[in-house]
Amino acid sequence: MSTVTPAAGAGHTAWATDPYARALSRGRGPLFLRRADGWLLPLDVERWCADADAADQSALRRSEGTVIDIGCGPGRLVAALASRGHRALGIDVSEAAIGHTQALGGSALRRSVFEPLPGEGRWDTALLIDGNIGIGGDPRALLRRVEALLAPGGLLITEAAPHDVDERVEVRLDDGKGGGGSAPHFPWARVGASALLDYARSEGWRSVDQWEADGRPFLALRCSRTVRRTSQNADSANSAAVISSQFPRNMSGDIPLAGS
Repeated sequence: MSTVTPAAGAGHTAWATDPYARALSRGRGPLFLRRADGWLLPLDVERWCADADAADQSALRRSEGTVIDIGCGPGRLVAALASRGHRALGIDVSEAAIGHTQALGGSALRRSVFEPLPGEGRWDTALLIDGNIGIGGDPRALLRRVEALLAPGGLLITEAAPHDVDERVEVRLDDGKGGGGSAPHFPWARVGASALLDYARSEGWRSVDQWEADGRPFLALRCSRTVRRTSQNADSANSAAVISSQFPRNMSGDIPLAGS
């Protein structure tokens, strides 16, 4: 996909706003997703800014080969993957998040998942953790996009909502103190494990594992595609040299880069 989708564009702007950057700089909330009717979904900034916990590690242990962390936030998973010897790249639309990830020694790129990315069709594992299956407000579209990023037979490890829910909403970031009132609304989805499995199966994914850790439900889904897609373009090819230079020298293996 060569351009940001309308839904992705709205989210790209929203997560680049002050409430999120301020929360990351403090390493704590409060920070919420607020619906127009006043409904609030708390965001666990403290956990995001801490080291990977036992629930995170349960997902990382299942990761294979090279890993792309979609919506990496402040980078705890990218850093933990690197310590496990994986070549890992975090992507996020927030400059603050990318800065945090790089400060931890992780490799990261400020980019939407719906924009051209290095290694299209060659990643072994993709992560959608911390509710990131909600990116863009359309789980089917996101699953299709992730499939295009993965190598044939690649693995998606995703975290579902902890309740039996399947909803698409318009939200904005809010710090609970009146800040963020001018932040733009953007589409988001909340999907429980049952609904996520239904979406995945309808898009040709195969469930290979399902578990819960510390009250957080996870699924491992296998890409059914057996032939590599060639979705490379000039932009992603030009990104390859930039991304390659960001990876620590002591990491083993080859990162899949577009054009390589």
